[in-house]
Amino acid sequence: MALKKLKMPFGNRESDSSHEVVPPFMGTPGAPVDRGHPFYFGFLAASGAVIAITVLKAFASASQVFVLIIISLFLAAGLNPAVEFFRRRGLKRQWAVATVVFITLLVVGIFAAVIIPPAITQVNNLVKTAPKILQDLKSNTYIGNLNKHYGIIDSLQAKINASLHDGKYVISAFGGVIGVGKAVLSGAISAFTVLILTLYFLASFPTVTSVAYRFVPASRRVRVSKISDAIILRIGAFVGGQATVAFIASIFGLILALSLGLPYPSAIAVLVFVCGAIPLIGHILGIALVTLIALSKSPTDAVITLLVYVVYIQIENYLIMPRIMRKSLSIPGVVTIIAALVGVSLLGIVGGILAVPIAAAVLLIIDEVVFPKADNS
Repeated sequence: MALKKLKMPFGNRESDSSHEVVPPFMGTPGAPVDRGHPFYFGFLAASGAVIAITVLKAFASASQVFVLIIISLFLAAGLNPAVEFFRRRGLKRQWAVATVVFITLLVVGIFAAVIIPPAITQVNNLVKTAPKILQDLKSNTYIGNLNKHYGIIDSLQAKINASLHDGKYVISAFGGVIGVGKAVLSGAISAFTVLILTLYFLASFPTVTSVAYRFVPASRRVRVSKISDAIILRIGAFVGGQATVAFIASIFGLILALSLGLPYPSAIAVLVFVCGAIPLIGHILGIALVTLIALSKSPTDAVITLLVYVVYIQIENYLIMPRIMRKSLSIPGVVTIIAALVGVSLLGIVGGILAVPIAAAVLLIIDEVVFPKADNS
């Protein structure tokens, strides 16, 4: 008996012996989207702009976290040469990391115990005696004439007297009692976060770098790893060298303050150390503040301070810095100045410290990657 063709609602089937399922008919496909149409281009452009703005806002809201991560990586790279030093002496990496961390915390603790208490006391004394210092400045003939014409000292004196009279000089600077608590708590959390991240990065530095290198294609992995290791080595040498230079500068500031009998010698030493940690432009701020403190004692001491500080800066730039940084960074002075200025304008003191090694890393990449391609093109 011949089988009749049955008209199925979802298509045609020749016989019931076939088990093939025919998909339902969804209609005839239309013409493809015209990618040259203005609406298509505008929609893609608007979508890309929205996504870009959203990503930028997300990064901006988490900018402090990224800054803490960068600082932790920077410190870990700076401490890694010390870890490798102990590893070459036979210690395992975990014990080398523990030794370096112990020595670092010990040095920081001794420095804080010796410097911070007298520095806090002297800073408080400086705040309390600020009106008297301003009155002494007014007694100077030259500064007194300037004050008569422009009233700078009078305005500063009135503002400081009003703040001290209300008893809210320091508290108002941080936005009230709650602001002081927030500032202290935020600083403590940030410091603890940096410490934990630095320890983690330092302990797992080889693992982190090896995992990062695996994202690079195998044909370029060796070259990328060598360039990256050279950058890490330069950053580590820079951190150690800059810390040494800043420590020498702080000793100079302490000796200068004690020799001239300047007020607040411990605070001056801490101030010079912080300024010395910022490459090149840090001492510009340091020399201005130290000279101003010396001016509160006498104009002669201020002139001597200015001249001696300028002489020390030249000694540091031409004798101390080249000897310490000989094997770490070799970048032009103009690039160093520009990098430090840009870093300070973006991230303040942290940006000024990070800018120079980042500039050195960029120059190394340009020398090893960009220039060879340009020469062979």
